[in-house]
Amino acid sequence: MMMAEFMSQSELDYPFKLLEYFNGFRVSKVIFSACELGVFDLLLKSQESLSAQHVAQELGTSVDGMERLLDALVGIEILKVEQTRATAALYSSSDVANLYLAKGSDKSLHDMIIYQSQTIYPLWNNMVDAIREGRNQNEKTFGLPSEEIFQAIYRSEEEILKFMGLMNSSWVLDGHDIATAFDLSGFKKIVDLGGDFFSGELPAADLYILARIIHDWSEEKSLALLKRIHDVCEPGGGVLLVEAMLFENRRGPVTAQIFSLNMLVQTEGRERPPSEYTDMLKKTGFQNIQFCRTGKSYDAILALR
Repeated sequence: MMMAEFMSQSELDYPFKLLEYFNGFRVSKVIFSACELGVFDLLLKSQESLSAQHVAQELGTSVDGMERLLDALVGIEILKVEQTRATAALYSSSDVANLYLAKGSDKSLHDMIIYQSQTIYPLWNNMVDAIREGRNQNEKTFGLPSEEIFQAIYRSEEEILKFMGLMNSSWVLDGHDIATAFDLSGFKKIVDLGGDFFSGELPAADLYILARIIHDWSEEKSLALLKRIHDVCEPGGGVLLVEAMLFENRRGPVTAQIFSLNMLVQTEGRERPPSEYTDMLKKTGFQNIQFCRTGKSYDAILALR
């Protein structure tokens, strides 16, 4: 029997993979909750193994609840545990937790996790309505107009800071691969566009970076923005798009497919395959279009005037 057939039969006998997917949201919430409570920061700061009672006392939680949370974190291999007959279980951080989940690390994803937990998670509770209606769920989730997507994202100073933390965390993970995807040494002045780029005056530059911008907007608005950039570009200038590209055959990457659903529930945009970016860029006058798949969350697209 071939391996694929064996795996298929195994899944039919007992749906291990399906059950793993079903419980995915619970696993996410285990990590989210630990971050919000400060578990990883405490373990990193202590630099020694701690009992559930000690962690609970320091963080102001019940011992029972904290012990269950810590055990779950051990189960998903984010924390480590030691237990002897003479002492209570002692928990310590893994290298992955210290690097990515504690606030103090240079590669911390803490801000990304807080945003996912407090903003994205509530939106995804309304995913069925987003699919039925074909529009974002900002009104149902936050009581804000679905047409004004950044009014929802920037609805308070706290939310602005959380959103900027999310963006910074993404750049920590993918920034190096994006910056080195193409030889950009020929561009003397590079501008990372943000803010009111639909109507505000665009600063002069040789290369404009649109990092996770096009996927927020409808094709009509995206074309308008790309046309504005093309019109202010000098010959030889260009645009660098940073997006999660779909495969043309619709078979992945699953991260980009999940991101595209997120664009449905939160914005008015979507993720796209290379052919759609090529079409949009050509329609707005760009040429010499190059693509670079990084193999990580975000890819790079370079186009010249």
